[in-house]
Amino acid sequence: MINKNERMGRRLFNAAPDQSVKSSLSSRGAGRGASKSVAKTATEGNLFWNSIWLLDIAANALFVIGAALLLWSAMLIVQRLPILPIKTLVVSAPVAHVSSAQLEQVVRTTIKGGFLTVNLAEAQHAFEQLPWVRRANLRRQWPDRLVLTLEGQRAVAQWTPLDGEMRLVNDLGEVFAIDVPIRVALPVFAGPEGTSAEMLVRYGEFAARLAEVNQDLVGVRLSSREAWQLTLDDGVVIELGREQAKASLAERVARFVTYYPRVKNELQAERSVEVVDMRYPNGFAMKARKS
Repeated sequence: MINKNERMGRRLFNAAPDQSVKSSLSSRGAGRGASKSVAKTATEGNLFWNSIWLLDIAANALFVIGAALLLWSAMLIVQRLPILPIKTLVVSAPVAHVSSAQLEQVVRTTIKGGFLTVNLAEAQHAFEQLPWVRRANLRRQWPDRLVLTLEGQRAVAQWTPLDGEMRLVNDLGEVFAIDVPIRVALPVFAGPEGTSAEMLVRYGEFAARLAEVNQDLVGVRLSSREAWQLTLDDGVVIELGREQAKASLAERVARFVTYYPRVKNELQAERSVEVVDMRYPNGFAMKARKS
């Protein structure tokens, strides 16, 4: 007879193989899962190299970049070669106060290189630094020419000198410097920097009204307190003062035009007028010139 212990031993012996088989199967399943994971990762990593479409795009991009770099290098080489020299500078719109010697000086010091390498912006800026030149335009003309067009300054008034340098006001109200004195008589403007445009507008208004009584305006002064002073061709100084709502500058000039000629005629010849003060609300005062 088989005792109880033997039966238990057989049971234990029979159970062990089953557990071993299950463990082996589990290990095989895990191995297969790991193999699949590695294979999947390898496939994903090689997606770019296995895709003909992506490889074509990359190849085309590299070709375009290479061609652009090659073209750029070729352009640099061509620009540095001593070919296509500039032989002629054509000035299509000369300026009366700019001499040929001044233009030649700019050409010698600024225009460097050949037809393709010359720095047009730098040369154009150098021409604009010449006195009496407001704007310059420089362009290439194939195969060996540069065409220069100059816009000259049109002076309408003198402006206060700065550091001993003479300056003028153009017809746009801009201040520009000149190298030599001018021989043309121009009205004189004096005022804070940056007010030349406003003074030009006011000058036109004042001069038009004063011309009605045959008075020429030769000087306009604007103080730092924005008070206006006019000088006529006969030396009379008109004190207009500041712009006010109750008595504008235009009203004061109109009052001068209306009453001054009559009052002046009533004065004796030996008592010429030096200053006319128009800063009063309803009248004006006159100061006689010292004999």
